[in-house]
Amino acid sequence: MSTKNPSTPRVAAIVGPYLSGKTSLLESMLVNTGVVQRKGSIRDGNTLGDSSKEARDREMGTEINIVSTQYLDDQWTFLDCPGSVELTQDGINAMAVADIAVVVAEPEPEKSVTISPILKSLDANGVPHIIFINKMDLSETSVRETLEALQEISSKPLVLREIPIREGEAVVGHVDLVSERAFRWQEGKPSELIQVPDGTIDREQGARTEMLESLADFDDALLEELLEDVVPSTDEVYANLTRDLQDNLIVPVFFGSAEHDNGVVRLLKALRHETAEVQGAADRLGIDASVTSAQVFKTMHAGQIGKLSIARVMGGTVTDGMTLNGERVSGVYHMVGQKTEKLPAGAAGDVVALGRMDSVNTGDLLSESGNAKCELWPDPLTPLFSMSVHAADRADEVKLSANLLKVADEDVSLSFGNDPDTGEMLLWGQGEIHLNIVLARLTNRFNLGIASSRPQVPYKETIQKPTSQHSRHKKQSGGHGEFGDVHIDIKPLPRGSGFDFSNTVTGGAVPRQYIPAVEAGVKEYLPRGPLGFSVVDLAVTLTDGQHHAVDSSEMAFKKAAQQAMREGMPNCSPVLLEPICLVTISMPDEFTSNIQRLVSGRRGHILGFDAKLGWSGWDEVQAHIPQVEMHDMIIELRSMTQGVGTFAWEFDHLQELSGKLADNVVSARQKDMN
Repeated sequence: MSTKNPSTPRVAAIVGPYLSGKTSLLESMLVNTGVVQRKGSIRDGNTLGDSSKEARDREMGTEINIVSTQYLDDQWTFLDCPGSVELTQDGINAMAVADIAVVVAEPEPEKSVTISPILKSLDANGVPHIIFINKMDLSETSVRETLEALQEISSKPLVLREIPIREGEAVVGHVDLVSERAFRWQEGKPSELIQVPDGTIDREQGARTEMLESLADFDDALLEELLEDVVPSTDEVYANLTRDLQDNLIVPVFFGSAEHDNGVVRLLKALRHETAEVQGAADRLGIDASVTSAQVFKTMHAGQIGKLSIARVMGGTVTDGMTLNGERVSGVYHMVGQKTEKLPAGAAGDVVALGRMDSVNTGDLLSESGNAKCELWPDPLTPLFSMSVHAADRADEVKLSANLLKVADEDVSLSFGNDPDTGEMLLWGQGEIHLNIVLARLTNRFNLGIASSRPQVPYKETIQKPTSQHSRHKKQSGGHGEFGDVHIDIKPLPRGSGFDFSNTVTGGAVPRQYIPAVEAGVKEYLPRGPLGFSVVDLAVTLTDGQHHAVDSSEMAFKKAAQQAMREGMPNCSPVLLEPICLVTISMPDEFTSNIQRLVSGRRGHILGFDAKLGWSGWDEVQAHIPQVEMHDMIIELRSMTQGVGTFAWEFDHLQELSGKLADNVVSARQKDMN
């Protein structure tokens, strides 16, 4: 391989599913680039990444790990992203600003589906990527079988860059298909250059031919050479691999064992020689790199340092004290795990933390003019799971709201707010694990005790038959009394009609100035009907009444109207209504048959299914499902789809609920109200 001049700083996002070994790969990379002398382990809790209390407690990545380092003459930043499917927002944003993504996969073919959403996100955003098949020291599976399984979920051709050397069932090294040199792995040491084993030569030749044929699909000159049996030079092959990777035409595939440092140096060398520089990422995002700009992809609130906006400098130089988007930069830092190192400036390509830019949000493109644009930035994930939360000590409610703002600032896949129907504070995220991590973070960072529970379902109620009601409010307590007398008709309306008020009073029985008070009294009753829920789809007509020249008032008629509703509504055959959602479920087609069981088990019914547009091998199922049944549906769906199934939902309609289920809901409501 030819030598290479130092480049501008480059960025690699390390992504992959939970337990694929991403953090182990990062640790191995850090040892090989001199950041740490001794590799940490997740079991021992001494890794440079995943060092927060939440990550240590769960023995898993809970936030992005950012480490800037040097490999040979080049400056690199590695973005190690959480593997849990519930924490993918960090990975999506990191991949957007990266020059390349390293997708860490396990060697079992049946687990290949777990990286399908990652590959789809990379394709959607045009991000070049490499696949690193990890844990090859533990697998008896052939690389070929894993490659075939991965190819089924990749829209781009996978190009195998090396083949394994086996002794018995164990993989002990690899043969590089470009240089045709063989290496024996040595734990904690550089691989040993060896002769290509005799039993491997035929496999190497066949695999190399396949690699060259894949490259020839994008290079007519190489195709002509192959047709004429001309052996292309090593430099020519490397040039093709580099160009095709940078143009996002192919996906190179490497393998190894991060835990034992096997294959990691080979991966680092490929990254160094074949990864594009920052201009490629700027072009992909539609950013003008000729002006000073920085794309914010993560926000952190870091104790005494305050708010940090983590950004990739896309053009120019960002210096301490300069003004970007109307905010003064108060400190420029490199990140090494959870620690910061102050810098005088960040050059194009650098990942930097910018201090105390309070009005800046994740996704903002910063520039001196404030007018620079990023044309392609990924949308936040839609929340799928909620909890009702409140401070354990009611005196901390204001503190809770302030710190919820901070954690939602850090994670754009979170949202929170008061439910307009139930009044509860709801925290929304990607799943139960996600929200439990957020609650732990609030406790650990801000010393907040938080109580959480399953959210209430916004049931409604309506009526099935009409009634007429006469009610009088009369009170005498010395001086002016209170007198209001009303006759009202109550009748049901078609589903979805809402509420209607009218009057047919004649002869001034109820003076005109008091009629709005009657309507107000009726409306004040509606939030809590006979069953205890908000009343919908009914009409109330004021037909008659009486007034007193001295004792009548707006308040008296409002109270009379409320009394009429309380007395009349139980005679209208009230019925419970439950919200029904339109749900679109997405999953690999091998799991589609399981969805009928999931939907029917939650009192839903399927409306239809079809292939998922733009997702090869995926289906979409549409169904109506009661909202009460959807609380933990994402957990069950993921468990039956190896973690990759998801859904989108929206309120569709209200539907009558009767029988024992309705009785239980009403009984629980009455108990809560007492």
